[in-house]
Amino acid sequence: MKVLIIAATDFEVTSEKIREFTLIISGVGMVNTAINLTKELLKNDYDLVVNMGVAGSFSEDISLGEVVEVIDERFSEIGFEDGNRFKEFTGLNICNSYKVEGKTNLKKVKSITVNTVHGNENSIQEIVKRLNPDVESMEGAAVFQVCENFGVPCVQIRSISNKVEKRNKADWNIPLAIKNLNTTVEKIITEL
Repeated sequence: MKVLIIAATDFEVTSEKIREFTLIISGVGMVNTAINLTKELLKNDYDLVVNMGVAGSFSEDISLGEVVEVIDERFSEIGFEDGNRFKEFTGLNICNSYKVEGKTNLKKVKSITVNTVHGNENSIQEIVKRLNPDVESMEGAAVFQVCENFGVPCVQIRSISNKVEKRNKADWNIPLAIKNLNTTVEKIITEL
């Protein structure tokens, strides 16, 4: 099986075993991810794309360092404001959400992809009320969208580095999240 691994940053990939596979460090955000993944898929064929990275969690049921599989992903910001309300476009043939079948034994979660990570209590409450996500990242929906367009199966594995709350880096645990992420992805790809 020919597998492509994609991560936003180099520091998220610490495993030498993972680095033996074709690896793209896309850069942070959906635009960098879409561009770099598209360039790679135009050049080479793959049986599976594995998107790995850290994420923030909205859910009290998901602990720091826990590794999850995203099976329901959405661009959270494509739409328009109508006074105090956010609305999604209709009738413009825009796909905002993607659902995939789970491929692992990890906890399955619903995620949003954002340009700006949440750190304001009001905007956190609004997004939870509107979409009720479990986690957020800055790349996931872009990977799902590109893979869907190329007809390539993909899996998104995220490890929780922080709770989504007013920004408080003292409560984050990025080293634990990265350690658990690499251990889990290594296990997944060696079992393929």
